[in-house]
Amino acid sequence: MSRTRSVSPVVPIFLAAFLLVHVLVAWMGWVYPSQPMGDVVLVYDPWSRDALAGGAIVGVDVSWVYPQLALLPMLAAQGIASVIAPLTGAASSYLVAWIVQVTILDLIAFALLLGRGRARSRLWAAAFWVVALLALGPIALYRIDAVTVPLGVLGALWLVGRPRVAAVLLTVGAWIKIWPGVLIAAGVVLLRQRLTLLIAGAGVSVLVALAVVFAGGGAHLLGFLTEQGDRGLQVEAVAATPFLWMAAAGSAVIAYDFDILTFQVSARGVDQVASLLTPLLVLGVVGLLALAVWRVRGGASALRLLPPLVLALATALIVCNKVGSPQFQTWLLAPVVLWIVWDRRRALAPAILVLVLCALTCVVYPLTYDSLLRAEWGPILVLSARNVLLVVLLVVSVRRMVQERSPLLSNQG
Repeated sequence: MSRTRSVSPVVPIFLAAFLLVHVLVAWMGWVYPSQPMGDVVLVYDPWSRDALAGGAIVGVDVSWVYPQLALLPMLAAQGIASVIAPLTGAASSYLVAWIVQVTILDLIAFALLLGRGRARSRLWAAAFWVVALLALGPIALYRIDAVTVPLGVLGALWLVGRPRVAAVLLTVGAWIKIWPGVLIAAGVVLLRQRLTLLIAGAGVSVLVALAVVFAGGGAHLLGFLTEQGDRGLQVEAVAATPFLWMAAAGSAVIAYDFDILTFQVSARGVDQVASLLTPLLVLGVVGLLALAVWRVRGGASALRLLPPLVLALATALIVCNKVGSPQFQTWLLAPVVLWIVWDRRRALAPAILVLVLCALTCVVYPLTYDSLLRAEWGPILVLSARNVLLVVLLVVSVRRMVQERSPLLSNQG
């Protein structure tokens, strides 16, 4: 076998490191404060158990905060749990099953990212993913968002070469958590494969909608869009930053919302700010897509514009959101992986920013979260820095789009 077609000896090393990081981060979930794996055992497990036992099916019988396909990995974890229960014990079987499921999905995407291990840009992208997981900590694995990361990575890598497969993966991901849809939107705006992306994505969406309607859930099909319409401003949201300092000064309150199952800020002006965020988010996404079209018409390379556009869109979904959940940082991983693979030199600054964002997020949740809820200045300062850097990342991505003029120069070797 020729050297160019053989598998590099670094591939098993990278795979072993990736697996080791998953084991380490999973262990962190057991020992870190604030129970970062709580959603898995307190929410995903009961939802899926009820569905299997003939009870209410979330997204079908009742409106749900997630798109309907989010229930599938929760149900799949029940199947894995039933197999490993004799080894792990019934009490922890679902939690272990969830980690096993996420790790397998990640390893598949990671191995395909590495390929034969001969492309330096792919090795750098793989290294970024390893470090990002370690920096973000247990929240990177113990949330439904973790299932969408490998789908997003593969969809990003295959947007050009395998657009039909990419669209299917990304649409499935969007029906689990909305964010992978930004990759399809960017591809439709910038790539020649737009019709393939549209048809494949629409086909998957139609199948999902028909399945939900056939199951009797037509009235709740878009519940994930309306369910959170009246919610307040979550404590970690970017727009909540000034209200956190008000809370530290005693002029705002941090309280738990039992309907949404999250902590929110309450103060004069909060409702007005929260009501502006959704239209601002829509305007931001439309504006970014319009900017991409304008730059292409101005002679910029569509392929070079794609990574910064995808990262800008994902960042905008976080910056302009009423919710600021720490796992949202995982939305940034696939766009940066794509950017490193295609153009690793220009991706350096965004990649470093995302790694810092992951580390700061872990400091806030779960490490100092209890202190944050007491409105102590230390974690508020860290969270404020994280939120400012999110805005910086958005500005950097947009700036790269505006500055882009040259054709794509491949440096994937």
